[in-house]
Amino acid sequence: MRKLLLFSGLLLLILTANGQTSSRKRAKKFVKQGICGTVVEKRGNHMPTVDKPAPAGQPVEREVLIYAVLKTDQVTMSEDGFYSNLPAQPVKTARTDKRGKFCIYGLPTGTYSVLVRESKGLYANLFDIDGRINPVTVKKQKVASVTVEISHGAVF
Repeated sequence: MRKLLLFSGLLLLILTANGQTSSRKRAKKFVKQGICGTVVEKRGNHMPTVDKPAPAGQPVEREVLIYAVLKTDQVTMSEDGFYSNLPAQPVKTARTDKRGKFCIYGLPTGTYSVLVRESKGLYANLFDIDGRINPVTVKKQKVASVTVEISHGAVF
């Protein structure tokens, strides 16, 4: 009886250790999927000249909002690039660090709109030919990279 109990305990220990090894292996195989990027602000004169290239902009701390892709005909846009009356809530949000960097993981594959919160409202300075506001595509097991430029205070 003692041998049976000892054998059962040993077997249970081996199976438990094997299960932990498998879950560690699965954890190592996890690939992050989402959007990472930098938010920079451009202010003042950004007109390039022959002797001086246009400045790149300064990294800033801002709230970044990720939406299922938005189109310009779904929202209200002001002349200076601020958006309001969005038809949905953000899928995810994040805050940039002092270097303007952010990462948002756990996004399903698809196309998203990346906006930043400014004092005047939500901002994005570009949209594509289809009217998609600052579109970024997330692919399976990939992290999309984006630079968001806040340029409403700049002259080009």
